[in-house]
Amino acid sequence: MKQYNTRAIMASLLICGFVGMFSETALNIAISNLMDVFKISAATAQWLTTGFLLTLGILMPMTGLLLQWFTTRQLFVVSLASSIVGTFIAAIAINFEMLMVARVLQAVGMGLLIPLMFNTILVVYPPDKRGAAMGFVGLVIMFAPATGPTVAGLLIEYLTWHYIFWLSLPFLIIGLFVGLKYLENVTEVTKPRIDLPSILLSTIGFGGVVFGFSKAGESEGGWGSTIVITSIIIGLIALGIFVLRQIFMREPMMNLRVFKYPMFIVGLLMVLSCMMIILSSMIILPMYLQNGMGLSAFSAGLMLLPGSALNGILSPRMGRLFDKYGPRWLVIPGLAIVAAMLWFFSGITLASSIAFIVSLHIGLMVGISMVWMPSQTNGLNQLPPELYPHGTAVMNTLQQVAGAIGTAFAISILTSGMEKYLHKSSAPTELKEMANAMTFGSQDVFMFAMIVTLIGLAMAFFIRRVVVKHETMNSMH
Repeated sequence: MKQYNTRAIMASLLICGFVGMFSETALNIAISNLMDVFKISAATAQWLTTGFLLTLGILMPMTGLLLQWFTTRQLFVVSLASSIVGTFIAAIAINFEMLMVARVLQAVGMGLLIPLMFNTILVVYPPDKRGAAMGFVGLVIMFAPATGPTVAGLLIEYLTWHYIFWLSLPFLIIGLFVGLKYLENVTEVTKPRIDLPSILLSTIGFGGVVFGFSKAGESEGGWGSTIVITSIIIGLIALGIFVLRQIFMREPMMNLRVFKYPMFIVGLLMVLSCMMIILSSMIILPMYLQNGMGLSAFSAGLMLLPGSALNGILSPRMGRLFDKYGPRWLVIPGLAIVAAMLWFFSGITLASSIAFIVSLHIGLMVGISMVWMPSQTNGLNQLPPELYPHGTAVMNTLQQVAGAIGTAFAISILTSGMEKYLHKSSAPTELKEMANAMTFGSQDVFMFAMIVTLIGLAMAFFIRRVVVKHETMNSMH
């Protein structure tokens, strides 16, 4: 196996990944602030998040193809150029349209960078060291979004929201230079045939599903609105045709042979359930802390910081434990912990102490760190090297879809729970009753997340350690 300067390669990818993920969530805290500044409605402001997710949902399925068409360095430079230009436009944005263009450019950068990061790890690290390396990616994927709201809360309080992007810019530029110096081309460029119908179908399919669910999460009309139903149906039909086309193509855009590997499927299902649990609880918890318990955005961000920080710090450690003991002893107890925490969460009231909520959140995040990276690494380990780009493309794409679905379910469960409570209330407009309704709705969401966890736990009993035998096979095919 070729020797790489793995530390420098990882450093450049992780810095850029961190900044990208950071600005993704930092903006969420600024949404209400932006609504005032730009005089836009909540539904319009929501597009800053929806547009970002939509771009990822459309781009991710193509990354398997892009990784085979362009060298590692080419993709890295394009990804960073897009992120840097997007971040700069966001930093100087004077209206909503400028900020929207900036978000799409940032999403293109992230959409290329994340699959590139996973694929590079699979190529430069031997299987017995991958867990720890994936753990560092876990650190970035979990820790960056966690620090986003806290740092953004501070910046908004003392400066303006523009500084969220001014702060990110120098780090992206440093990451670009480190990458240009140390990042090597690790994949072979095979230039498979580009199939335009596949690209079109995947764009309509994944785009339609992500868009439909994102729209359903917004309050107006919700699930019953024509646009939601139409885009989900069109998306699903396009996906159906896309899948059939991939099965019968000699060089598919997204190789679905990855589904022949049972541990890949189990790993994928674990990651998707984690994604739904995280997103449904991470959206509801800050809302509950702010609207239910009446805390400021900055305080809410601070309360969620210990759990998320610990999740990030533990991620590489869990990766090393996985390298040593395999996934089973981490994933099953991890899901059991998550289920227990969510069960306690489903009973929180306005009288619950801050310390209690912080410790539940810490428990939840520790449990997730035991499940996420080990099951993802174990699943990808089972694939032969020529399927790595496809495996990472499938995992990353479906994570975006699961994220959109989890968010939509969480928000609609919350809304219907609140409506049900206020419907019975004698004084539905009073602040205290609104806070009680928020509690009632949030409890329902945590129940939903707990059910998802228990389903995950049932699947976790099928997880087995993958013994990697591909290294010698490479020369044969």
